[in-house]
Amino acid sequence: MTSNNLTRRGLSAGQKILRCWQLYLLLLLPMAVIIIFSYGPMYGLQIAFKNYRPRDGFWGSAWVGLQHFRTFFSNFQIKRLIFNTLGISVYSLIAGFPIPIILAILINECTNRAFKKTVQMVTFAPYFISTVVMVSMILMFLGVYSGPINNLLASMGRERMDFMAKPELFKSIYVWTGVWQGAGYSSVIYIAALSSIDPTLYEAAIIDGANKFQRIIHIDIPGIMPTIIILLILSFGGIMSVGFEKIYLMQNQLNMSTSDVISTYVYRMGLENAQYSFSTAIGLFNSVINTVLLVIVNQIARRVGETSLW
Repeated sequence: MTSNNLTRRGLSAGQKILRCWQLYLLLLLPMAVIIIFSYGPMYGLQIAFKNYRPRDGFWGSAWVGLQHFRTFFSNFQIKRLIFNTLGISVYSLIAGFPIPIILAILINECTNRAFKKTVQMVTFAPYFISTVVMVSMILMFLGVYSGPINNLLASMGRERMDFMAKPELFKSIYVWTGVWQGAGYSSVIYIAALSSIDPTLYEAAIIDGANKFQRIIHIDIPGIMPTIIILLILSFGGIMSVGFEKIYLMQNQLNMSTSDVISTYVYRMGLENAQYSFSTAIGLFNSVINTVLLVIVNQIARRVGETSLW
């Protein structure tokens, strides 16, 4: 044991903080942001168990226990809301999770540096498009009379179609436009993981006669598997949380049967109908389900393999 280790063991907690005060100072701002914007709002969760009225405040509102939860579970819309939420989330996971991995591997295998950088830039750029602009682009492209898709259908002698009025097409439009927008950004972390793989593994594989496909299967994929598992666990932890903004902007009365999800229902109940306690109860239920799924999937990953969040 070195003298430095002995010195550090002899220091009190306060002395250790003073010794590295610059590092703790850097932690102060992000910790304050987390406490204010993540833990602070948890104080308001109590209104899920109360009949909240703004004039009475948090403590003055009447306690109703699980009444709002029972109301939600007895609601005839709950099956549709949960089915639509899970349907869109699972569809997004199945369609969107593998594509960034494939894209990262293809970019990593590209030998032309200029082409590689161009592909990265082109696939990464859509991520910076705002949700409002993204939905506007979707509506323009799928427009009945001016959209290029319908113009192509008309030039082929087929009838024009109102895509956004067809409930059966909503999920596919939502998911695949999201895949196009986020694939490049999501691939960055896999590209970083691929760059950390020992180059001597590739050299040894080439000497042994392994072709490019075999190197991908036996070196690339095992090398990034811990990253894949961690991101998959995190994805399952948010499976009940479908992005509100994009769905709300794409939603209309004709596609409501498949586009209405828990987050849009909470918005209508909470802000439009001023049922604050009821909407908070639904949001709390949603968060609890996400937490339970996160814990279960993490436990499965830890038992099956060696990679897990904790």
